[in-house]
Amino acid sequence: MAASSSAYLIPRNHQQSIPSELTSPKSMRFLRRPVTTIRCAASSHSLIDLPSRSSSFYPPSLVDNLATTKPTLPQRVQSQPSSPHWNFFQRAAAAALDVIEEGISNILERPHPLPKTADPAVQIAGNFAPVGEQPPHHDLPVTGRIPPFINGVCVRNGANPLHEPVAGHHFFDGDGMIHSVQIRAGAASYACRFTETERFRQERAIGRPLFPKAIGELHGHSGIARLALFYARGAFGLLDASRGIGVANAGLVYFNDRLLAMSEDDLPYQIRVTADGDLETVERYNFNGQLTSAMIAHPKLDPATGELFALSYDVIQKPYLKYFWFSPDGVKSPDVDIPLDQPTMMHDFAITENFVIVPDQQVVFKLQEMISGGSPVVYDKTKTARFGILPKYATDSAEMKWVDVPDCFCFHLWNAWEEPATGEVVVIGSCMTPADSIFNESDESLESVLSEIRLDPKTGKSTRRPILAQSEQINLEAGMVNRNWLGRKSRFAYLAIAEPWPKVSGFAKIDLSTGNVTKFIYGDNCYGGEPYFVPMEGSRRGEDDGYILSYMHNEATLESELVIVNAADMRLEASVKLPSRVPYGFHGTFISSKDLESQA
Repeated sequence: MAASSSAYLIPRNHQQSIPSELTSPKSMRFLRRPVTTIRCAASSHSLIDLPSRSSSFYPPSLVDNLATTKPTLPQRVQSQPSSPHWNFFQRAAAAALDVIEEGISNILERPHPLPKTADPAVQIAGNFAPVGEQPPHHDLPVTGRIPPFINGVCVRNGANPLHEPVAGHHFFDGDGMIHSVQIRAGAASYACRFTETERFRQERAIGRPLFPKAIGELHGHSGIARLALFYARGAFGLLDASRGIGVANAGLVYFNDRLLAMSEDDLPYQIRVTADGDLETVERYNFNGQLTSAMIAHPKLDPATGELFALSYDVIQKPYLKYFWFSPDGVKSPDVDIPLDQPTMMHDFAITENFVIVPDQQVVFKLQEMISGGSPVVYDKTKTARFGILPKYATDSAEMKWVDVPDCFCFHLWNAWEEPATGEVVVIGSCMTPADSIFNESDESLESVLSEIRLDPKTGKSTRRPILAQSEQINLEAGMVNRNWLGRKSRFAYLAIAEPWPKVSGFAKIDLSTGNVTKFIYGDNCYGGEPYFVPMEGSRRGEDDGYILSYMHNEATLESELVIVNAADMRLEASVKLPSRVPYGFHGTFISSKDLESQA
């Protein structure tokens, strides 16, 4: 989910702490409504995970609580790091810093219990636990018939830690891993590989985690100590942060003949889909030297122009926010510095035909909070949330018009468009409360309300309304609209049903004009993630002429599948049985075979 984004992840041995609201009849009411439901394919076989080509961390205790029938887990591959070419002084410094790290762990961390949002036993339990890499598996079992026009690759990103956490760990902190199902003429193959970021390569070579985990570890005094330790290792040349510190585990976009894996703490990484369906990391991609700052995980690809629009934010120094865009052939515009008073969480934004819509919301970064023992990610209740409306080809932030939207936090925005009759800009997003519950433990149950936000640049005022009726409210997080309607007025959105939170029990097709909801529920013990809408290219039959693809996992049989659902009637067309467990993850995309023909 994250980049669908989990507040905290609860294994069975923590279920006594689940808020009663999550299991109340009200929160589960959608299960009693008439819905299209599938049942996961039954199997008498344990799931097979083949050995990884890289050393990985597979915590059996975290997987055991999935079901009474245990999966056949990959044999844990012992770490075999290549010996770093360190001189005598570097080896001595490394040993001394390891002793200091042990002191940080024993004195500052172990005496204090971890919050659920940083506890590895919670965050990577069950089907959130990591898996090993898989080479391509061909001719997978298919139930039903895959629509003949679907030819290409369905790829999904996610967090999959290579090494066992040594301290706090948030689900977002894991190394990036891409899962891929390639479909050709009704046949399917599967592979999954780590994105070999610079961080990943250095930690794999050394055989242990050395880079700080931005959310799970950087809390309070121990976080400050681990930051100091990180900089000390860099000063002695034991690691090189100048080559990138990101995990590339959140978003995926196919642009300028390249599949790019992204997280907002680094440059994107180019991934190549090979002819036999495997995945290869090509490079940390800087658009031929044009991009020198991090890029957020949700850039927007304009379906009419082929241009890519993006933001970059910084939590240390001004400018805290920058905007830029790329021509279809990858030529970058100059940066537009957007002045902000403080660094702000900027995970997503939106585009219309003529504008970019920039949220400046109440979740901010205050590194000084660590000095008093707190988290640097803070919900600032004194701040008024606002949305900026900036012309797409602006050269100066003076062209930005800000509109206040009080008490609004949208981790994701699904679409936006202009209303010529009123001059308003309409934004569709899921409004979360509490706003920081993804990062900080909260006693309040999380709600994610699909909302229509209207921005009036003339008056500077806004209105906001829930799209679903109060009796129909469900948590909707992670999804998309028909990509051919991005930035234009769309009728439908396809979103994950994030209930019981943080799991995804199905997905919904929402009529944004009427609030009508059609649900597809995976079935007993089955959960999934973000739905991907694949439009029927060239069709004139309607916005919903296409298919929804989604990864699904059965926690009873421990098997995973790719399901293919007709978006028009929300009925199951086919499912592909996958050869290994696919953990719950974040965002993805579908790349057609035609597009892959020109892959760089």
